[in-house]
Amino acid sequence: MSETTKTEDVSWSELKAPLIKLALELGPLIVFFVANAFGRQLIETVPLFSGFNDPLYPATAFFMVAMAISLVASWILLKRIAVMPVVTAVVLGVFGTLTFVFQDTTFIKMKPTIVNGLFGTVLLGGLLFGQSLLKYVFGEVYKLKPEGWLALTVRWGLFFFVLAALNELVWRLFPDQWVNFKVWGIMPLTVVFSMLQLPLLTKYAPDPEPEATP
Repeated sequence: MSETTKTEDVSWSELKAPLIKLALELGPLIVFFVANAFGRQLIETVPLFSGFNDPLYPATAFFMVAMAISLVASWILLKRIAVMPVVTAVVLGVFGTLTFVFQDTTFIKMKPTIVNGLFGTVLLGGLLFGQSLLKYVFGEVYKLKPEGWLALTVRWGLFFFVLAALNELVWRLFPDQWVNFKVWGIMPLTVVFSMLQLPLLTKYAPDPEPEATP
């Protein structure tokens, strides 16, 4: 096997897991967006949704099913399930169920607020006890000095609160645009924010170990 082939194999093996993870995270959101776009047709043609009058109801049902499938696929393909998708799925299950029980789409619209507010509270609350909980989530991916984990945890905690506030503003002031914001706004904002943390990861990377004396 040539060096080029080895390099390509290594590159693919390194990219495979992140690409699968990204697809599993985006998949349910795309299903939610498409189901909402065709929500009226689903209400008219699918007896299960015939009693509802808002596209968000079939979209929520498809979203819940897609999220469950995503978790199962993550276990099968990656042999693990990350904490954040599990928490998101649990909150989605609760608020999605409340949406149908009370026939009120306010519950599903508040779900991102609850999830992001919960993440922000847990991260910043952990610092009060001297624990950077973000380290337990990303400790295998990033190697940082203690002050680096502190700074990164504070930034992500505040960012989650910003996402929660933005969600509240959008669904209350621009309800017709909420689905677009949820699908095409939150994820890009998160990706951009993640990229902006690269200088911090470099600044607080562990010092290189001294070379052993022969």
